[in-house]
Amino acid sequence: MKANIGIIVNSRKEVGQLLNALLADEFVLYIKTWAYHWNVRGLDFFAQHKFLEDLYKQSEEIIDEVAERARALGEPALGSMEDYLKVTRLKEDRRTNASTKSMLKNLLDDHEKIIKILRDDLEVCGLDFEDEGTANFLTDLMEQHEKIAWMLRASLEK
Repeated sequence: MKANIGIIVNSRKEVGQLLNALLADEFVLYIKTWAYHWNVRGLDFFAQHKFLEDLYKQSEEIIDEVAERARALGEPALGSMEDYLKVTRLKEDRRTNASTKSMLKNLLDDHEKIIKILRDDLEVCGLDFEDEGTANFLTDLMEQHEKIAWMLRASLEK
């Protein structure tokens, strides 16, 4: 059954594509965070291992929320790594021996990139597609990423 929620079909499709690109970004960030969790090492291993675990668990929730938002609009949610890698704006990190500092800096860069994307996308959703619900959803998500970015920046300070 098609969604009849006051947003024209073409706008729903555009927002669905926007959400699927975000879903891909979030999934790549999730995998990267999880891999860092597995491969972190050093004197502060336990604290960083736990910190990264908390981050990837938060990412799991975000991924689910983004996919469900697309579905609520009547649009499909991507579900394969092949599809994610086609549309993500983030880069994978295949290194297994990166320093903790490098890992945290890479995650910070990704969160800040997502924050900038979300700022643009929430404006597009509200103004161009008249989808204030998704704009609000993206605002809330942006705030989560801003908090994570702050924690990463604080972790990187001397």
